[in-house]
Parts: sequence; structure tokens; C-alpha cells
Amino acid sequence: MLKIHKLFFRSFLAIFLVTIFTITFVVYFWAKNLYLEDTKLNLSQNMDSLLILLKQSDLDHIQEIIKDLGAKLNLRVSVIDQNGNVIAESENLELTENHLYREEIINANKYGQASSVRFSKSLQKELLYVAKKFEIDNKIYFIRMSAFTDKILDNFKKLIFEIFIYILFFLLISFFISYLLSLKIKKEMDLILNFLINLTKNRVQLNLKSSFTFEFFKIAKLLNKVAHKLSKQDQIKAKHTAKLKLANRQKDEIISSLSHEFKNPIAIISGYSQTLIENENLTQDIKLKFLNKIHSNSIKLSQIIDKLRLSLRLQEKKQDLIKTKVNLYNLVENCASDLKIKYKNREINITKNEVFIDADETLFSIVISNIIENALKYSSNNIDIKIEKNYLSITDYGIGISKEDLEQIDKKFYRASSNDWNNSLGLGLFIVKSILKLHNFELEIISTVNKGSTFRIHY
Repeated sequence: MLKIHKLFFRSFLAIFLVTIFTITFVVYFWAKNLYLEDTKLNLSQNMDSLLILLKQSDLDHIQEIIKDLGAKLNLRVSVIDQNGNVIAESENLELTENHLYREEIINANKYGQASSVRFSKSLQKELLYVAKKFEIDNKIYFIRMSAFTDKILDNFKKLIFEIFIYILFFLLISFFISYLLSLKIKKEMDLILNFLINLTKNRVQLNLKSSFTFEFFKIAKLLNKVAHKLSKQDQIKAKHTAKLKLANRQKDEIISSLSHEFKNPIAIISGYSQTLIENENLTQDIKLKFLNKIHSNSIKLSQIIDKLRLSLRLQEKKQDLIKTKVNLYNLVENCASDLKIKYKNREINITKNEVFIDADETLFSIVISNIIENALKYSSNNIDIKIEKNYLSITDYGIGISKEDLEQIDKKFYRASSNDWNNSLGLGLFIVKSILKLHNFELEIISTVNKGSTFRIHY
């Protein structure tokens, strides 16, 4: 396969040869016709002059007159009678044949003057013959003059040489300009090829510039668009891959968390049940204690299942909302008192302020309980709760939440990666955010690592 500059050279050489051949062919026939017409005119004028001389002279000396004239004019001159016999000839009279049926004689007899071009067997050359009909003493004669056409070839050689020099000079300049253009085009093509090679090797954002021609500019612009689209597709693919990896990791963590959450209460229920079955000598107090353990852990299992079911209903937007006028202080007090049973040595300080809001009391109690329990779980100090006209805030002074975790913490099954942040199944804040969204309330989280967090509900 040829390179572009070699293709240019071969194409240019072919054009050059075709041009020379065509011009040579055209010029040859043009010059020949031009020469023949000019020669015809000259011969006709010479014959007119000769006729005047012949009419004034004696025909007995016609041979000497014709021979002398042919030598001076460097022409072949013949005088032919009406029977086709040559009566005078500037060349060798003995070699002449009867000319009655020669084309120029036949036509001259009809039209008065005629011409023809043919090869002379006697002279072994091609000649232009011009014949003219005339009368002397009531007898018809024909005067014929001829010129060699080889002069045309000599003139043509000179002409074609000059034309060749001019065309060659023009074509050399054109070739040089075309060669420079081919080198520039080759450079632009190499840039495009290198761009495409780099694009196939890596999808880093590349930039191709070309201002050589409008076509190359458009090609560069389109290739840059393609490169940009491929780069964006790679970025999207990379993000999608990262999301899949994160989803797989979260899935593994969810399965691990579910296993852990279910395993403990099931193990306790199983252990205490087996002891009750196998040991008949247990006292009534111990049996009652074991049964209470089994009961509390079964409730725990039920709560885990209820939490999972609630998260699914909220996600699928199938949870009904039954709004009533709710005394926010009483609701917070009830939630806090329930949690104090589990966290006996902790204080929950509630600023008393009776505020009524329109909310689903059952769902909103889940929100408050989740936030207060998180505050108790990740803080060893007291918890402060403020009830204002437009918002409710719950503040702890514990480990806090990092900026990275704050962006993800309300997502389903998300559990923070640092400071042992663990929302059990990672559903607590997802449920909180979903219930608040259902109420058209907003959750604001303000947190500083190792200083604590404030969860503020705007209603």
C-alpha cells in the first residue's frame, strides 16, 4: 500500500505524460493543417505568377522554364496536358507517369483548382500537391506545384520542444507545490493516526488540533468529540464499577450484619430452651428467668423483622400516613422514658416546651427513638433535647461523625467505616429520613469528630 506522497508522485507523473502526449497529438495535427493551408496559399500565388509567364512564352521552351523555376523556388513544378501527359517537370521527366487520374488533376478539371496530400513513389516522400487548370491556344493544361511535408515535421519538432520546455517548467513548479502539499497532508494524517493509536491504547482525554484545511479541521473536531465521548463513557463505566464494588461490599456487610443481629437472639433462645428441656431439676425462679430471656429475645427478633419490613414499605412508598395533633413534649418524654430502661445510668435532659405538630404519632415516635438511641449509643455523656416552635434538636457529646460519613449515613444499609459507627443493620437513619420525607419534614445533622453531633428536625 502506497504512502500518500508516493501516490501524489505517481498520479502527477501520469498526468504529466498524458498531458504531453495529448498536447503533442493536438499540436501536430493543428500545425500540419496550418502549414498545409499556408503552403497551399503560397503555391497558388506562385502558380498565378507562373501562368502569366507561360502565356507570354513559347511552349517549346517550357521544360527549361519549369526546371529553372523549380530550382529557384525549391519546389516541384509540373505542367500536364489534358490527356494526363507531363510535358514539363522540374524533377526527372523520364520517371513521371500519366497523371490523368491523379486526385488533384481530376478535381482541378472539375473545379479549376484542387489539392491533395499523398506519398510520391518517384521521390519516395510525402508531398502536398496543388493543381490549377488553364488554357493556351484553346488547349487545356494543368500546372501543378508541390512541396515536401517533411518541413512540417521539422517545424513541429522545434515547436513541440519549446512547448515541452514550457510545460515541463510549469509542471515542475506544480509538482514542487504539490509535493509540499503532500508533505503537509502526510503530517496531518500522521497526527490523526497517532491520535487514533493513543486513543485505542488509553482513554485519557486527548486533544487534536488542525487548521490546515476546513476538512482537516472538521475531522479533528469530530475526533475530539469521539475522544470526549469515549472518555466520558470510561468515567461512567469506572463509576458504575465502583458502585458495583461498593454495593457488593455493602451486600456482604448487610449479610454479615443480618447474621449477627439474628444469631445472638436465636442462640440465646436456643440455649435457654435446650436447658429447660434437658434439665428437669431447675427451680421455678430459674425457669421464669430463662423464659423471660427467651421472651425478650423473641421480641428483639420481631423488632428486627419489623424494622426490615418498615424500611421496605418506606422504600416502595407503601406506608400509610395517619396524621393527628401530636404534643411533641409528651411524645419525646415517652420515647426517652422507654430508652432509660435500657440505658439506666444515662441522663436525658428535655427542655419543657409544649409544641403541637401534625404528624403520624406512631411513625414519628420511631424517628425520635432512633435518634435518641443513637445519641445514647455513641456518647457517654448526657443527652440534651430542645423543643422549639420550628424544630426539635437532639444533641450528644460523643465521638461525632466524619464529613465523608455524613454524606452517606442516611442511605439504606450504610454503616460508617470509622469510629466503629454502626447503625446495627444500617437502617436507623434511613428509616428516620424516609419518615420525615413522608411528613415533608427535614433532617439537619451538625457534627464534629470527637466533640459530638446535633440532629435537628425542622417541621
